[in-house]
Amino acid sequence: MRRWLTLGGALTLFFTVMALLTSLTDASVRDADQPVPWGPLLRQQFKHWYACVLLVMAVVWFCERNRLERGKTRWVLFHLAAAILFSFLYMMGTAWLIAGEQSVRDPNRILTFGYLLERRGEEYFGLSIMVYWVTVFGHLVWDYYRRFRERETQTAQLQRELITARLEALRMQLNPHFLFNTLHAISALIHEQPEAADRMIARLSELLRLSLDPSKPQEVPLSEELSFLESYLEIEKTRFSERLQVTREIEAGKETALVPFLLLQPLVENAIRHGIEPREERGCLSITARRQDATLELRVRDDGPGLGNEQPKRQGIGLTNTRSRLQHLYGEQFTFELKDLAEGGLEARISIPFRIDAKTR
Repeated sequence: MRRWLTLGGALTLFFTVMALLTSLTDASVRDADQPVPWGPLLRQQFKHWYACVLLVMAVVWFCERNRLERGKTRWVLFHLAAAILFSFLYMMGTAWLIAGEQSVRDPNRILTFGYLLERRGEEYFGLSIMVYWVTVFGHLVWDYYRRFRERETQTAQLQRELITARLEALRMQLNPHFLFNTLHAISALIHEQPEAADRMIARLSELLRLSLDPSKPQEVPLSEELSFLESYLEIEKTRFSERLQVTREIEAGKETALVPFLLLQPLVENAIRHGIEPREERGCLSITARRQDATLELRVRDDGPGLGNEQPKRQGIGLTNTRSRLQHLYGEQFTFELKDLAEGGLEARISIPFRIDAKTR
């Protein structure tokens, strides 16, 4: 109903302008010494053009019920017949509306229904045929545009659903990977340090509850990601004790920035496994987050032996998964690189668009 009211209002406005313009045109071609009969002139023009409003509305209604579809050539025949019918009705209706008005050119003549059909019937019929086909082709263009937009919307929706499904699958791959590694660490302590193993099991239970939560969004505030990472680091500190030193440099006010959930944990796990675990001496791990213009830069650095010739080895499931998730979430608007540091060690650097969680604003 709202769509029809909008269409009717727009048509009424358009044909009001047409009625005024044609009235001014008729008045301007009259002799200067003859007065303009504005009353009869305006009434006839408005009746004439407002009848077009009803005509166009009827044609649109007919087009809605007789759409052009592939394989249905009878569409043309339907509209040829409808064009004649609607034009005949318009001609008769317009003549009936104007009948009884005073003639603009001859003040002494009253326009009759028969006179209008005889003198203006062809004009009314020709105008209505033109209006009919303009409306039909206009509706055809609009219908194709509307279907195109609907297909675009459906395609975009399907793409979003596909990306969401892929992201969920990627995130679920992280859970067994993380679980197996942590269980392996617990098994190494359970006989020698049962209390430490017990604490690790408690932390692991908490981490699994969070990571397996199906309601968890793909992106979370950085503060939430750091909180999850802290629980994971507690497990690793239990394993390595004094051998693991962790420093954090989080730029003030950036805790509300959105980051992919479980983004940092694979980076930290990779740094500990390859940069800290193989050594007997103490190792340092640093986590940095800061804003660079319109991007958020995250860095995880260790002081181990670096990448060297182990690049394929260090690109395991965790980092490969992380890159895939970033690609699905940000397209080309991200960077992810591993590089050796001049002073020794390896740095994983990620840059993503800087966005703030709307709930924290």
